[in-house]
Amino acid sequence: MELTSRRDADSQMGYRVRHVQIGIWLASGGYLLCGLRLAVAGAPATFITTFAVLGVLGLTLLRLPWRALLEHRLARRVPPLTVAANLAAVAVCVDLDRTLLPLYPAAGALALIYLGLGSVPGAVAAVGCLGMVGYSALAIDDGMVDVTMTVSGCAVLVASTALGMWISGRRAMADSGGGRRRDRRIETLLEHASDAVLATDERGAVWYQSPSATTLLGYKVGELVGSALDGLVHPGDAEAARRWYEALVSASGGTSRIEIRIRRADGSWGHTEVTGVNRIGDRTLDAVVLNIRDIGTRKDLENQLAIQSLSDSLTGLANRALFRDRVIHAVERGRRSAATIALLVVDLDGFKLTNDALGQASGDEILTTVAERLRSCIRPSDTLARLGADEFALLVEERIDEISAVALGDRLLEVVRPPIHLGSRDLSITASIGIAVVKAGVYGAADADELLRDADLAMYAAKSTGRNRSVLFDPAMHIEVLRGAQQRVDLETALAEDQFVVQYQPIVDLPTLKLVGVEALVRWQHPTQGLTGPSEFIPLAESTGLIVPLGRWVLQRACAQAVAWQRAWPIASGLRVSVNLSARQFQYSGLVEDVAKVLRTTGITPSSVVLEITESLLMLDTEATVATLNELKALGVRLAIDDFGTGYSSLSYLRRFPVDIIKIDRSFIDGITTESENSTLTEAVVSLGRSLRLQTVAEGIETPEQSARLRALGCDYGQGFLFARPVRAEDIEPMLIGT
Repeated sequence: MELTSRRDADSQMGYRVRHVQIGIWLASGGYLLCGLRLAVAGAPATFITTFAVLGVLGLTLLRLPWRALLEHRLARRVPPLTVAANLAAVAVCVDLDRTLLPLYPAAGALALIYLGLGSVPGAVAAVGCLGMVGYSALAIDDGMVDVTMTVSGCAVLVASTALGMWISGRRAMADSGGGRRRDRRIETLLEHASDAVLATDERGAVWYQSPSATTLLGYKVGELVGSALDGLVHPGDAEAARRWYEALVSASGGTSRIEIRIRRADGSWGHTEVTGVNRIGDRTLDAVVLNIRDIGTRKDLENQLAIQSLSDSLTGLANRALFRDRVIHAVERGRRSAATIALLVVDLDGFKLTNDALGQASGDEILTTVAERLRSCIRPSDTLARLGADEFALLVEERIDEISAVALGDRLLEVVRPPIHLGSRDLSITASIGIAVVKAGVYGAADADELLRDADLAMYAAKSTGRNRSVLFDPAMHIEVLRGAQQRVDLETALAEDQFVVQYQPIVDLPTLKLVGVEALVRWQHPTQGLTGPSEFIPLAESTGLIVPLGRWVLQRACAQAVAWQRAWPIASGLRVSVNLSARQFQYSGLVEDVAKVLRTTGITPSSVVLEITESLLMLDTEATVATLNELKALGVRLAIDDFGTGYSSLSYLRRFPVDIIKIDRSFIDGITTESENSTLTEAVVSLGRSLRLQTVAEGIETPEQSARLRALGCDYGQGFLFARPVRAEDIEPMLIGT
């Protein structure tokens, strides 16, 4: 395997450098000892000086760049030649002083064993034979041969040669076998890896591909080697990929990531995430290593969530976000082309009572039937949307004026009015329609929000004058805005006089159904209207900014109540309390300080507090959002994304946000047991949470079947009417005892 071969080569080079350095130490020491012995024996000064110089010179050779020198093709001949030269030097020393003759076999044995550690068996044999010839020549003294000494010395050299050859052979076998086993292990790991690995040079030419590239991309082993990286990239991503690769190559040791489409072996395009590491300056690899991960499933989920965020899951119509975008563009086009625009808001009369009486399933059937009826009488160029629970809207841009807009509204009323067959009964539904028209050439300062507001005002006027009718907006309707101002005064009074109450909806552990937390929900105990739900006053509080002090009050009250439960009931020590943060609260500069003060004054354990932020809110200003979330996280509280899946977001953004919990929106849960799409999306979100180590909470669970399905998917927690409706604080205590 090429990657490990480079690493093994580098390791082997280090071994060879140490081998040469040890040999130099031994040879230098031997030269110095020989010079010293010759000096004692009274040898000529020339020989003594020569050996001394050789010893000192050998020590200085240690400072040479041996790694670079040994990369030369002739470098493998250095150890055998060095050993042979050392034996020749010893022979010269022995020839000058015959008393040193026994030193020759000992020096030869040492040299041959040393040579066996770092050279091939053939080199050991050749040097051994040369040593035996040299020793035999030295053993002849004036024509006389000391047979015993000669045989003994040669025997030592023969044994040393055999031992050196055996060591050399075993070392070569171990290196080869170990390298092959190591390569095989790494190949096996890469073959079963989910990611593909490519190694490329500076120009982007592939010189290595992992076996897993076959599984991921379909290319046979080695098929990509020699091909250019840019030939694999989708033309639409080619320029971005080229700039990314050039930046990566220019950043030595750098790491970068990009999402691009790569061509598979069958010609199809796969969405991938490529992580590049620049290892060109590393002698071990000398390559740009690319780790390729298939993100097709994640992209499909993102696309599905994008569709979900721009369309209504029940009716398939555009949702409020998409409709508002269409209105914005229509106003701009109308301002340029002097065209007329009409916007009709259709609200079903008494739908809430009908839905409560007949149940959600029947309510959904009514909504889908009305949606189909409205769709049947519009043109392809018109935009029909579902804005809310029972509120629809229609945008008409061409060939429309006030008279034709009113006529269209009347036709819509006629379409909605026929009875709807539900089981064994027929149910008649009526609607109230508000119409706002911007005439050609008189746009003035009109914008999308004003047009929507005017149509809403006209719709409310239709309801207040008897329902089942359409009303054209009249500027006099702005008087109703004054009523909104009075509502603001009433809201301020309610806050000052403590007219608000907090109810708590339990959150249970799905596997055990034990109570693990509660969500704090604010209600208005209105002096004349009784207990009012948040939909009646939260939008007004949000628009006026009163949501900030109201939210601060709710957080204070909920945390104080949680502390009271924890002190009164030891079993509630781990109970968590969840509090929603509105968009206006989150953008308030004093939010972190408010939360810190509540934690400090109530004495609650920060980890017992869960702050919920909607998904759409997270995408407004990413940098500022991340900064605020990090500051809140530093206080020790937990963070949750509420209504996950209803906003248009990229899943990769979740890595940036320090959240702990994902709350799955009830729109996913409603059809989880009957709609395969909802079930698939919910399973994907739960799997996503598990992979990111986030807890998942399902909202709006109303049936045992939904609970069982979520439990099977691995969802951690759940809340909904199946377990309990929002209740007063004192009604939570029996549930605590039950846990």
